[in-house]
Amino acid sequence: MATEFSPKEDPRATAGEADLHGVEQIAAARSAILEQVRKRIYGQDALIEHLLIALFARGHCLLMGVPGLAKTSLISTLSEILNLQFNRIQFTPDLMPADITGTEILEEDHSTGKRFFQFIKGPVFTNLLLADEINRTPPKTQAALLQSMQEYKVSAGGKTYDLELPFLVFATQNPIEQEGTYPLPEAQLDRFMFHLKVDYPDHDDELLIVKNTTSSYKEPLEKVLDAETILKLQELVLRVPVSDEVVRFAVGLVRKTRPEDPTAPDFVKSYLSWGAGPRASQYLILSGKARALLNGRLTVSIDDIKALAPSILRHRLLTNFQAEAQRITSDAIIEKLLA
Repeated sequence: MATEFSPKEDPRATAGEADLHGVEQIAAARSAILEQVRKRIYGQDALIEHLLIALFARGHCLLMGVPGLAKTSLISTLSEILNLQFNRIQFTPDLMPADITGTEILEEDHSTGKRFFQFIKGPVFTNLLLADEINRTPPKTQAALLQSMQEYKVSAGGKTYDLELPFLVFATQNPIEQEGTYPLPEAQLDRFMFHLKVDYPDHDDELLIVKNTTSSYKEPLEKVLDAETILKLQELVLRVPVSDEVVRFAVGLVRKTRPEDPTAPDFVKSYLSWGAGPRASQYLILSGKARALLNGRLTVSIDDIKALAPSILRHRLLTNFQAEAQRITSDAIIEKLLA
């Protein structure tokens, strides 16, 4: 039997009481989701945690990892547990924008003989979209995702079509094979809330993977949430209060990544060509709110911001030649900023 979470507002409850109930609900949902995901996916708890934060904070994720680390299985499993629609697009050099968004075809009304254009929706019309190896398709096709990711809309044939909410893009990149790839432009990278590294499982988790994926039995999954409930919990995230101290810390951290900023330390000026923009500050606060709720808290702490900073900042910092020559990565710079 599915675990149900259906927040129904009590008209007698105050806003504070309703929000407190929502905190308990989202924390309980987190535990239930993790329990279900662990039936199929092993050793990726930190990654799952970030995906849930992105879900409730309305953010998109870029996953970096070699093939075979269950990225596709994780997203499809998550969509099944959350009772959401899931589509996967394999990005290739010959993929066209219409292969993502959809296309118009000419049809005929047999009763009148009149012809008309009918829009056939593409795979972007879903709740969770896995864009597999997104850097293997040309920029023109990559750009087809931009409007969808930012505006939750698709334009085709002079018309605009709304996407069904919630809508999240999980894109993957292979860090090893770089031949025939097209690096994502900064404008598109900035659309992703998180840049997540998918690592190899440890020894015990790999034993579990081999044991449980080479048998015929698959433990059934229970549905935990649905689209309507997720939308309500996303609204709850927006209502979470944040102190001025936490906002100042987040903005101050982002500003320190900009070499031309007076607050930037010397190592930033030495190793970065440019830093993160205001969207990074927004994402730090939004994801901090979601992280607090998932952990049963109605207040965001500086520790929330510090925990999320690496995955939000790493793809927004551009290292210069001096950093590359000394093999200094954006992660190393972020770690030093947080020290």
